[in-house]
Amino acid sequence: MTSKLIITVAPTGNVPTREMNPHLPVSPGEIAASAVRCRKAGASLIHVHARDLNGKPTLDPQVFARIHSLISERTDLIVQISTGGRAGMGAEARSAAVRLLRPDMASLTTGSMNFPDRVYANSFELIELLARTMKEAGTKPEMEVFEPGMIANAQMLVAKDLATEPLHFDFVLGSRGSLPATAKNLLHLSETIPPGSTWTVAGIGRGQLPMAVLAILMGGHVRVGLEDNLYYRKGELATNEQLVARVARIATEVGRPVATPAEARQILGLPGRNP
Repeated sequence: MTSKLIITVAPTGNVPTREMNPHLPVSPGEIAASAVRCRKAGASLIHVHARDLNGKPTLDPQVFARIHSLISERTDLIVQISTGGRAGMGAEARSAAVRLLRPDMASLTTGSMNFPDRVYANSFELIELLARTMKEAGTKPEMEVFEPGMIANAQMLVAKDLATEPLHFDFVLGSRGSLPATAKNLLHLSETIPPGSTWTVAGIGRGQLPMAVLAILMGGHVRVGLEDNLYYRKGELATNEQLVARVARIATEVGRPVATPAEARQILGLPGRNP
């Protein structure tokens, strides 16, 4: 535990609905309000998905722009834009918000895998296009890793001068169709990434809390939020700020301080935010 803990909140995602959890923020205003509460609870980074007026996932860059603007006006959180494929698989659509907003960070899934309802296809051509777009925008990619081969694919981007070290990884564990959320898998992934890299873990469902605790103790970072887990405990629906606050409390109690957004920027090698 050599560095302060970065807590990422993923408040919305593409899959959850209000019917699943009434606390889910959907509109830009609701997502920004959730961001404010999560910042107070200890988050320093927010992973953003967008929804249309009907609450359906969208890659519309104007919706992302509204969310980005509201969060940036009300908080100092690092804003990370999703380029995930559930809302649309086209390369141009998935890169449009990055080109428009030039955000501090964006997600970059570096391989294909099975979602419960579809094949999540990410060809080398698509991965390289997204990486090139991020590099041109000055946006740091978060390499989304669902299995170990995706680490090698991220290193391929460095070799092709499409990404710059040190890299930052997010290990997504517990999603059906990919690596289970176990201590052994987390240890293997954390020991496989290039030296000097930073990493976060996103445990899915019931895997969220145990993965978070392990990451705190192992010197990694943590992602929580309703995108990945709808419950605080069995039978009790969560809010985003509850999930953030729990991780912040546990980290503090075991002697690992929580990073502010400014400190998270230093850890991740991001430029300072203009006042």
